Amino acid sequence: MRVLQYLVLLERYGLVAMNLETNTMGDTDLLPHTESEVVRIERPTLHNVVVSRIRDMIIEGQLPTGVRIHEGRVGQQLGVSRTPLREALKVLANEGLVELIPNRGATVRKLTAKEVRDMLAVLTTLEELAGSLTCQNASDADIQEVRRQHDEMLKFYSARDRLPYFKLNQQIHSALISLSGNESLAMVHDILQSRMKQIRYLGHRTEDQWAAAVADHEDMIGALEARDGQRLSAAMANHLARTWERIKNAI
Repeated sequence: MRVLQYLVLLERYGLVAMNLETNTMGDTDLLPHTESEVVRIERPTLHNVVVSRIRDMIIEGQLPTGVRIHEGRVGQQLGVSRTPLREALKVLANEGLVELIPNRGATVRKLTAKEVRDMLAVLTTLEELAGSLTCQNASDADIQEVRRQHDEMLKFYSARDRLPYFKLNQQIHSALISLSGNESLAMVHDILQSRMKQIRYLGHRTEDQWAAAVADHEDMIGALEARDGQRLSAAMANHLARTWERIKNAI
């Protein structure tokens, strides 16, 4: 019935021609003949929306580190029941943003300085390796897409829109790793990058820090477009070294 209602609406705007007595659209049946002909409308599930929203709340500090997540209060804020909320917290626990403590519920994970330095050391090694591989394996279209994302990120920077900027920033890092063609490298990098999201977001607290991070990305994109693997590896490693300087006082 709902499909039929949509088709009636489309007919009103002259987009389809229907015969309501026979449930046909001109000479075409109401439904496609085969499943392969169906173009499904993709839309985010409640689960994905809740995971994304809580992740943003953690990254932005609305849910502070070390603090227990009050399920009733957060659920009321988001307008969801405890069931999808708890499922979302399990996902975020797997990402390393949340700790699930028996009989106490969920707590926003607080990283120690040693944990951050250890993860940055591993990320540096991974990104140095990825730099040379990506310059070898990325297609011209791949590089153009990373450039497009970079230019879009700069628009968010100009507007000082921090969260969209940060998300696109992380997306670019993931793309540079993925284009290396090494799935094992990408898998480990994704795990560590997820756990570092909250603390890396703090690296853009001042105008100088943010400008320096953007300059680092300019160097990385220039090296990628030149297909200079050694230069890209060095630029990515230097970016992570400066990341520690930007975030160490926030830990």
